[in-house]
Amino acid sequence: MKNRTRQSFWLLCLALLVIVAGCGTKEAGTGNESNAESGQTQDAAKELTKVKVVLDWTPNTNHTGLYVARDKGFFKEQGLDVEIVQPGESGADQMVAAGNAEFGVSYQENITLGRTQSVPLVSLAAVIQHNTSGFASPVSKNIKTPKDFEGKTYGGWGSPNEEAMLQSLMETENADVKKVNNVSIGSADYFTATKSNIDFAWIYYAWTGVEAELRKEPMNMVYLKDYSPKLDYYTPVLATSEKMIAEKPDLVRAFVAGAAAGYEYAIANPDDAANILIQAEPDLNPELVKASQKWLSPRYQDDAAQWGVQKSDVWKNYAEWMTEHKLLTGTFEADKAFTNDFLPKK
Repeated sequence: MKNRTRQSFWLLCLALLVIVAGCGTKEAGTGNESNAESGQTQDAAKELTKVKVVLDWTPNTNHTGLYVARDKGFFKEQGLDVEIVQPGESGADQMVAAGNAEFGVSYQENITLGRTQSVPLVSLAAVIQHNTSGFASPVSKNIKTPKDFEGKTYGGWGSPNEEAMLQSLMETENADVKKVNNVSIGSADYFTATKSNIDFAWIYYAWTGVEAELRKEPMNMVYLKDYSPKLDYYTPVLATSEKMIAEKPDLVRAFVAGAAAGYEYAIANPDDAANILIQAEPDLNPELVKASQKWLSPRYQDDAAQWGVQKSDVWKNYAEWMTEHKLLTGTFEADKAFTNDFLPKK
């Protein structure tokens, strides 16, 4: 989540094609063993199906529902022993596409681009119903709208998607993206970078924005979704492979049911859910986790009929935006990129 430090997807696609062709990947880091009281005998526990879910980045409140499902026993109720894995260098999408993990945390933009490159990933559920990302800056920089990006320095990770996004927002105010100084800051922290060599960066408010509140460092936020409905896309999502859906649909259904129960619990019980994440990942800042969870919990489902639901129009709109900005070539079939079929029936 920090400063949009996900790996460049353009390199990711090339890596995926190699992996799908037969190369293996090495995993890095694993989650904690479930400490929930199962109420089962050891023999019964052995009957659980072991699966892995790979995070997109270091643990944060986007992932709370998965930890809750694991540690409250919701996955076990579905017959699953779920291991939460951090992605390391290979990344979640590569591991899922290569069959080295059954499930992963991904993004709509990754899956959209990947499917036009024959990467068979499918989104199973929207973790957050609306896009909570945007361009953030310290209040002292006086960047209140996309027009104010002119003459300022943007710090990013070096993806063509970033300049296209800047251009898209700036065009709504007849501003010139060529007047933005675009530099790569890699994995640098937003707070460190904006105190040294940049004016603004792309963040998720639920983590970095909430942290700014706690640090009493007020920021201005330009949310993507406020400037175009095409930019209100799903980020992040839970994903699997077409092969898993075809060969093990019952396992997919069980995983989504457990995850849904975890996120629904986090919606109803943000404080307790935060404590579960803190206990599972003690290196996290407890104050930040609790404040972030309070901010994010009502946004998981937001105005959707239930947690996880995805709309075809959201997938089509973002693909159209990518095509308009020459980020997407080839045929994209939105209705094959996601499914609501495995969500619990309400």
